[in-house]
Amino acid sequence: MKRRLLRDLEVSAVGLGCMGMSAFYGSCDEDEGVRTIQRALELGIDFLDTAQIYGPLTNELLIGRAIEGHREEYVIATKFSRRMDGAKPGDWSSVGPQDGSAEHVRASIEGSLKRLGTDYVDLYYQHRVDPNVPIEETVGALAELVEDGKIRHIGLSEAAPETIRRANAVHPITAVQTEYSLWSRDPEAGVLKTCRELGIGFVPYSPLGRGFLAGRFTSPDELDENDFRRTGPRFTGENLEANLQLAAKVKEIAAEKGVTPAQLAIAWVLARGDDLVPIPGTKRCEYLEQNAIAVDIELTAEELARIDAEVPEPAGDRYDAAGMASVNL
Repeated sequence: MKRRLLRDLEVSAVGLGCMGMSAFYGSCDEDEGVRTIQRALELGIDFLDTAQIYGPLTNELLIGRAIEGHREEYVIATKFSRRMDGAKPGDWSSVGPQDGSAEHVRASIEGSLKRLGTDYVDLYYQHRVDPNVPIEETVGALAELVEDGKIRHIGLSEAAPETIRRANAVHPITAVQTEYSLWSRDPEAGVLKTCRELGIGFVPYSPLGRGFLAGRFTSPDELDENDFRRTGPRFTGENLEANLQLAAKVKEIAAEKGVTPAQLAIAWVLARGDDLVPIPGTKRCEYLEQNAIAVDIELTAEELARIDAEVPEPAGDRYDAAGMASVNL
């Protein structure tokens, strides 16, 4: 597996998003999730992405189980945002409000370390920027965790360019994570440009458009009842009809290239620059193995130009109104 740098943090060129193993995407099989995480390491994929909110809490517990005895071979990224003081694994009603205070930063890391079964986290993200707490306070507390050895690198998720600049002035930010794919190119003009100016790595999540670009489904009716995509703006109504044409074009170009639509989508992200490390999520070994092949797929300048010219813009927002309100635009 090829390697890339997020600022000064070396990771596999493609990571593994673990969220779906525990939450949001319908039924979960923990044993298969463990096998997938362990298979990733066999394939050379060592960069795991999780968060306290996934489950809630259960995804970190799953990763702790999967990596036991091999902690040093993985690069683990997790995230904090909402209060988890009284949270119970799998119980959404026990999750508290968003909190970027220094006190909450210090309390959050202790829970993650315990659930992951480790004494440090490689990359610790603020999952969503708290509009009520200055980013300088949040990053200042994260910097103290670096000094204490509890985290090794600091990251931000879904942060606006100005927020990134202010944060980086307090302590070097290693990576910024946001949604970026063939149908989510918004970060290019602002966030990605800012990261490159400051030497910050960029971690695109959902590079497969939540499975839609990969052809995993063509209608929300094909998804489990508890799958949040069933009501996503891009997967319903007129937006769905428009986006099916987008997915069909990706499938057409992939077929001509002799690769799967998922492999094409990941290869496209990888081709945007060596400072990008996409983290396609999956909960099955089968898809993990397919995704890993994308690292070795080369897209020519002509192919990239064709994709840019022929793959249309998506219809609909990335999230519903509440989800979009949480993004620091």
